[in-house]
Order: sequence, then C-alpha cells, then structure tokens
Amino acid sequence: MKISVIGCGYLGAVHAATLASMGHTVVGIDVDPAKVENLGGGDAPFFEPGLDELLEDGRATGRLTFSTDFADAAGAQLHFLCVGTPQSKTSGGADLSYLVSATESLLPHLGRGAAVVGKSTVPVGTVDMIGRILAGRPDVLLGWNPEFLRQGTAVKDTLVPDRLVYGVPGGKDAAFAPGSGASQGVTALLDTVYAPLLFAGIPRLVCNFATAELIKSASNAFLATKVSFINAMSELCDVSGADVSELSEAMGLDPRIGNRYLHAGPGFGGGCLPKDIRSLRTQAAHHGVEALDEWMGLVDLVNSGQRRRTVEAARELCSGHLAGRTVTVLGAAFKPDTDDIRDSPALDVALQLAAAGAHVTVTDPKAINNAWMRYPQLRFEPSTKRALEDAELVLLLTEWDEYRSLSPAAVGQLVRRRTVLDARNVLDTADWEAAGWEVRGLGTGARPAAVSAASLG
Repeated sequence: MKISVIGCGYLGAVHAATLASMGHTVVGIDVDPAKVENLGGGDAPFFEPGLDELLEDGRATGRLTFSTDFADAAGAQLHFLCVGTPQSKTSGGADLSYLVSATESLLPHLGRGAAVVGKSTVPVGTVDMIGRILAGRPDVLLGWNPEFLRQGTAVKDTLVPDRLVYGVPGGKDAAFAPGSGASQGVTALLDTVYAPLLFAGIPRLVCNFATAELIKSASNAFLATKVSFINAMSELCDVSGADVSELSEAMGLDPRIGNRYLHAGPGFGGGCLPKDIRSLRTQAAHHGVEALDEWMGLVDLVNSGQRRRTVEAARELCSGHLAGRTVTVLGAAFKPDTDDIRDSPALDVALQLAAAGAHVTVTDPKAINNAWMRYPQLRFEPSTKRALEDAELVLLLTEWDEYRSLSPAAVGQLVRRRTVLDARNVLDTADWEAAGWEVRGLGTGARPAAVSAASLG
C-alpha cells in the first residue's frame, strides 16, 4: 500500500520506518524542515535502538521518503495521524491544536476512498471532532488505531506488538455486519497494513471510537498507578524496617499482579505517563467521574512526592546539609535506552539538589546534549569517570546498564566520599558495602521506626 504518516516525531518516525520495513511505500510528512532532512538522510533526530537501521533500509529500498509538503501525501490509500498531543499549557487536558492543524492541511490532498486513521493519544470525543473537519468528504473513511510504544523498545513494540486495536464507526458489531461499508472499509484497510502481524498471531481488537480513544490513557494510568503504589509502599518500608525490593518481588510472583512496573524509584516521567494521567483526570472531571479524578490526582501526588523523598534521602546522607556538597547524578534521561528528558525524575532531583546549594554534576550516555540545552544552570559531563571525580555523594537516578555494572572498587578510587544513593535499587548492595561504600536505597528500611505490639493495639 501507499501510506502517509502525518507527524514525524517519536511516534510517527518509528511508525513510518516500520511500515516501510513491512513492504509498504511510505511518505512521512512533517512541518519541521530540519527533522525531515535528518530522517530523509537515514538519521533519527532522537535516540531509539534499531531506528537508524530501519531508516537507512527504507531509504536504500526507496520505500521510505520524508517531506514538508502535504501534497506529497496525495495518492496514499491510508493516512496515519501521528502528531503530538502534549499537555495544554493552561490545563491538565491535551492540546489538540496540532492534530486539528494537521487534519486541515491534509484535507485538500485526500483521494476518494482514502482513510484517515489516528494513532495519537487523545481524549474521548476527539474522533468526533476530526469527523467534523472531514464532514464535507463523506467518501473518506475515518478510524482510530492507538499506539502502545515504549521508548527504548519502540521498534520491537511496533513490529511485535502485544495487540492491535481498531476504532471504527459503530464498533465491533458494525465492522462485521453486512452493509456496514465505512466500518468494514477501515477494518479491511488496517488488516492489509498489518497483514504480517496478523499472520504472526498478534491479537486484533475492534471497538468503537470512544473505547479506542480511552485504551492508551487507561493503560498508562494503570501502569502509573502500579509505580505510585510501590513507591508509596517504599515509604512505609523505610519507616517500618521492611525492604521494598523483597516486597515487590514477592508481590510480583502473584500472577494476578505481575512484577512489571512494580519497582520503587524516584518516580515515573517522560512524555506519556504524566500527561496521560492528567488528561484522564481532566476527562473524568468533565464527565463527573469523581473517583477517577481523585485517584489520578493521588497517583500524580505520590509521584511528585517520591522525587522530594529522593532529595531528602540525599540530604540525610550529607548529614542534613546539601549546601556546598559535591554531588554526582548518574542519569539525565527519564528512563534508560532513550535520550528523552521530558519530565525526567533524574533532572528534577538534580535541580532540587542544586537549588539547595549542592554542586551538582549530571552525566548520561545519550541525553547530555538535550539536558544541557534545556537546563544550562546545571553542570553536565559526558564522561562517567570525570563526572565521578571528587564526589561526596553519588546518586543513581537512571538505571542505564553501564551504571548498574560499575565497579564499586574502581569508582571508590575516583570519589572523595564513598556514599551512594541507589534510588533505583539496582546495585548489588553487598558488593558495594564490601568495597567500603555506604549504600542507601529507597524503601530499603533505612529508617526503621520502633514498632511494638502495644503501639499497634
């Protein structure tokens, strides 16, 4: 098929490259000339394992091109909307202005019988809004196909997804009912696009628009709930003498719970979970669903509180005073295997430490340039070895493999004081302590409170 992908940011670039790798002819459209030039040259403007190889393959075969001209999308049978839907600057809801602009720009170039299918994460009611923009073109099909990418594994998540979701007019019943032309048309086109995945046995779910709009936000909200729950438990572990790592391991063995997203740390970040829970909260408040509104508010509150707990743990390890201390922060990206620093817990903690008077040096394998341009008030050092020199406190805030595998003896020769706050609870505490380090985690029972039967009674 000839396919256009409108919006070539994180989602769009990965989607376009993987579609081309499946054999489709794909044109990616974006209004940013620099981004288009980089992608067209086979170079992703962000770090994502495996993406550069797919871009180069698409370029070599001629199946993948990029353009700033919407006219180049003409003739495509299917147009995927992949533009960003960031959090609004004035509320917790989603900013849909980019989506509206992209649809309006695409409208004059839609061929008869073509389909417009959104992939962006959007609030309920967005598809109806897009439908009103397309109202003058009853010959154009409309669908929604939410994405479920994780940064760091986005290529794999696209080529081997957990599921495919199609939002079509009237939902599942209409898609398979005689005479339901629009629903059947969208379903058939998407089945053609994803034929290799369906052949491999990937589950396909067909639903109505509202369900398709909610699925991604609901999934992210549930994952955020798991993270905030275990982080709240880590605080109880600290004051009671329990160990949250052992607690989460035991909980994760229950198949009803599972161990994914059940690891205590400085909180979640990135461009998806924070904005999605706030968008879901806004939707819940709009529709009068108070319980969900309050629940998402609490999840967000616990998450921000975990960052403050990390700073306080660092303060305690510095005998109550951060001012003048030399601190090294390992990690700037919000998670490993990405250079994305949006709402990064690591950088939030680093900024709070600096505001308290600490001399902070931040290092990261991939995110240094992005972080330096966004936070020039912090000191950044690409070399882990140089960043560690003369440190009085080391904080591990992003669990890159190279930090997990650091030699405690070798690092001990670089720092001034062998003290580490392992906020991700990934280091081998016994090995580090054997090398003379004071090791502190979050939720490892560092401040056990005196608990007696009488007090519990």
